[in-house]
Amino acid sequence: MNWSNVRLIFQREVRDQLRDRRTLFMIAVLPVVLYPMLGMSMFQVAQFVREQATKVLVVGEWRTPDEPALFEENHFAGRWYDKPSNSRLLELDFLPEDKLAEGEANVEAQRAGWRQAIDQGRYDAVLVFPPDFAEKLTELRKTLDGERPKELEKIRRINIPKPEILYSSTSEKSQITEDRIEAVLGRWNAEMGRENLALGHLPENVAQPFVPKREDLAVEGHRDARLWSTVLPFLLLIWALTGAFYPAVDICAGEKERGTLETLLCSPAERIEIVWGKLLTVMLFSMTTAVLNLISMGMTGSFVLSQLPKFGPPPPLAPIWLLVALVPVSAMFSALCLALAAFARSSKEGQYYLMPLVLVTLPLVMLPMAPGVDLNLGNSLIPVTGIVLLLRAMLEGNYQQALIFGPPVIVVTLACCLLAIRWAVDQFNSESVLFRESERFDLKLWLRQLMNDREDTPTVAGAFFCGVLILLIRFFMGFALPQPNSFGELARLTVVTQLVVVATPALLMAIMLTRSVRKTLLLRLPAGGSLASSLVSLVAAVLLAFCVFPAVGWFGVLVEQLYPLSPAVKESLDGMLKGTPDLLTLILVMAVAPAICEELAFRGFMLSGFRHMGHKWRAIVLSSLFFGVTHAIFQQSIVTFFIGMVIGYVAVQTSSLFPCMLYHVTHNSLTVLTSRVNDATLADYPALNYLLAKSPDGTGMMCNWQITLVAGAAAVVLFLWFRQLPYAKSPEEALQEAIEQHASHAPT
Repeated sequence: MNWSNVRLIFQREVRDQLRDRRTLFMIAVLPVVLYPMLGMSMFQVAQFVREQATKVLVVGEWRTPDEPALFEENHFAGRWYDKPSNSRLLELDFLPEDKLAEGEANVEAQRAGWRQAIDQGRYDAVLVFPPDFAEKLTELRKTLDGERPKELEKIRRINIPKPEILYSSTSEKSQITEDRIEAVLGRWNAEMGRENLALGHLPENVAQPFVPKREDLAVEGHRDARLWSTVLPFLLLIWALTGAFYPAVDICAGEKERGTLETLLCSPAERIEIVWGKLLTVMLFSMTTAVLNLISMGMTGSFVLSQLPKFGPPPPLAPIWLLVALVPVSAMFSALCLALAAFARSSKEGQYYLMPLVLVTLPLVMLPMAPGVDLNLGNSLIPVTGIVLLLRAMLEGNYQQALIFGPPVIVVTLACCLLAIRWAVDQFNSESVLFRESERFDLKLWLRQLMNDREDTPTVAGAFFCGVLILLIRFFMGFALPQPNSFGELARLTVVTQLVVVATPALLMAIMLTRSVRKTLLLRLPAGGSLASSLVSLVAAVLLAFCVFPAVGWFGVLVEQLYPLSPAVKESLDGMLKGTPDLLTLILVMAVAPAICEELAFRGFMLSGFRHMGHKWRAIVLSSLFFGVTHAIFQQSIVTFFIGMVIGYVAVQTSSLFPCMLYHVTHNSLTVLTSRVNDATLADYPALNYLLAKSPDGTGMMCNWQITLVAGAAAVVLFLWFRQLPYAKSPEEALQEAIEQHASHAPT
């Protein structure tokens, strides 16, 4: 790669972007004026935002001769508020007890009238005191009054009826009124409790033996870091993404519209040099946008929050940590935006891709804000989320925690950057992507073309649609069907899910959208040229399942330690296994049915469609991703994804679905058999002690480490054997391989 060409392309793109007034406004002007304008608006709006008084209808008799005064005129007494002036926030109208209706029918009619008054807004709430409320309060206080209350049984029998607050949850104003009334009645109730203790000659600490003493041990400079550590990383990532998207769309999709992309592609610069020149340009504007927004927001926020008591500026080292994190973040987002922009036919189409990208990124940015989500090994392996958690730890001064989990965050982030850059390079190497023609979508024409222009195997879009359809059906069926509480219910749910959710969409789409169901679903003997070689492939798939199974068990333990199962999930899983039947039924339900249905969908229809992208490993990864996500439990999805990678590789190398089914049946059967082993089984069959050991949590069995090492070495040999099989390439894979060979032999 010639870096001189990269520099020339970088300078060209920067000059073009600096001539664009929209880009300059988005990157330089908007961040500078946005946050000061927001701060000014907040102060202006605050002048008009005042707590509004609400109206309450008080019904019934509440007065007793010696009670603490609850009301003053037409308001609650000021003593029941932290600020006595707040008593004016509740305006009261009184309906005495002698005007209450009598009789059940009349009472219901009167309550209906109160409900109508709240709905019509005449009152925001109604406070109803029961008819004998005041009488019971007086009786209790008279019983307590004296040297020492001796009539304890009489005191216990005095049942004071509870006042009732009527309000409407559909009205925010009514809900606020209910909260205000409840706070006042709570303070009034507490005061009467203290007076009752005094009447009974009991000290207050009888009802409240102790009050905990609190002491904040946070370092003085770190007390304000919690808010800043939440806001600043969020803004950093959002603005890095936004700042990368618009320049990427302009220098890719915009160049397609202006007709200048062809000129650039005809230059002596290689495609990878063009990508790097454009990538550095997008990174520059992404970083500039993020930095200007952070500076403007930091200055404005510091000024606004400094007006609040006991609140300080951001941590002094915050700019350093944010700038260090900004480089890989901008590189990752810039590469993603560049690849999406290259795929777009026009600038208008490119704008539509921002929302899906934000929808994918936003949950990863918001996850660290959830309660209990801290920086640990499991969370540090989540892209984007790990960066936010690491920045939060650095801004809060938790340097030891950041030092421990920083390396995995860095490794994952760099891996994401490299994958994103590789994707962008692949997009620019694909002529079908760069020169897609703009077209109007016509549903009737599209359906006709879909049926008439069918090929032997599905298209990439058809494979993707099949995966999404399976996920959608599974999602809604998960809510429609009840959770199983026994193995019988679990078996019925499993069979229905496999047949209806997984197999049926794949089979119907294979029949309707392809010309050859047999080629699509790989329903043929393994490639090899003879029956003997096909049988060898089938046996090799079974042996591979045996050899990989121990490593899968250890990997599952690692995943569960990184992302522990919640107690509720464990309890639910234990309940499903109640009444487990004989071993044959268990294997048929848990091994044979999933092996047939899931292989037809994921290694049959989807893998065949994804192979039209021209990269077999990309097809394997995508089909495995859908395979993993289909499983409901997150921990199981991770393990299943990697199992899908192994089975997908077997499917590609053998060009047959039958080895995949045998692998799947063998793996699931081994899982079932291992789950049935317990201490009694080990006592009856001592030889199993040489193969199995208890899992770290002591709840199950797994292969010991010696067997795992031996099986792993055998699995490597089997992988090498599958690798040398002459598999059938798709036309796109053959073309891509020829292009890569030509590029590697081309003179530099």
